[in-house]
Amino acid sequence: MAHRDGVAAVERAIDLLEAFERAGPNLTLAELARHTGLVKSTVLRLAASLVRRGLLCREAGGSFRLGPALVRLGVRYQDAFELGDHVRPALEALSEATGESASFYVREGDRRVCLYRVHALRHHLLHFVQVGTQFPYATGASGRVIRAFTDADAPDPDGVRESLVAASTSDRTISDTAAVAAAVLGAGGAFAGAVSLAGPATRFGVDALPPLRLAVLQAAMQVAIALGGPAATYRCALDDAERRASAVAATGAEGGEPRSAGRHAAGGTEEPSQTD
Repeated sequence: MAHRDGVAAVERAIDLLEAFERAGPNLTLAELARHTGLVKSTVLRLAASLVRRGLLCREAGGSFRLGPALVRLGVRYQDAFELGDHVRPALEALSEATGESASFYVREGDRRVCLYRVHALRHHLLHFVQVGTQFPYATGASGRVIRAFTDADAPDPDGVRESLVAASTSDRTISDTAAVAAAVLGAGGAFAGAVSLAGPATRFGVDALPPLRLAVLQAAMQVAIALGGPAATYRCALDDAERRASAVAATGAEGGEPRSAGRHAAGGTEEPSQTD
């Protein structure tokens, strides 16, 4: 049903196009009718208009697929797209929620570059990191994420490619600091960068890491969805992160002592790393 301020025919045509996202690349007339709830005669009239404008194509066998005009429109969308419009709000919310410095890193050759940065208000340990600061690409928590998703042959003993998250809590260039980072995947699962959270190691202990991993992953998912990334992949990773956080919270509720960051704080062996 069309919204009161919309045009019914236009919204029904959009319903037809969106059916391909849910149901597959090629749909018959009957399938389009079933997925949109429209009668076949209405589907046929709308589809004919969409075919004439290049938004749909009709195969020889009678089924429909998305048309080339959508590619042209997608390119125009990309041309107008500003990554920072989506990254900055996510970093600001992440920093405000955790009190730590939040960054977004991308890989440039053998370096990783801080593309966006929100400084923490609670401390100044990592304030030397500014937009444009560069580090060896594989160092730190964000470096581990970047290496996992940009080096296809790189080992992944801690399952970063599955969990989407990495932590760095020991052997760091800046003493008494730690970091957690999560991958941002765009359309088609393409790696776009890493959201990172960094701060004093005392606030990144074993008990604190699971909720911080969850917060960083949620921020990364926010950006990824805006980029057309794989929502299902993030939902699976979030489910796992939530289970970890719940398990740690339950252990703490039973009287466990807070634990400081260590070599196995993130659930895997840490390697020498630095910065975020």
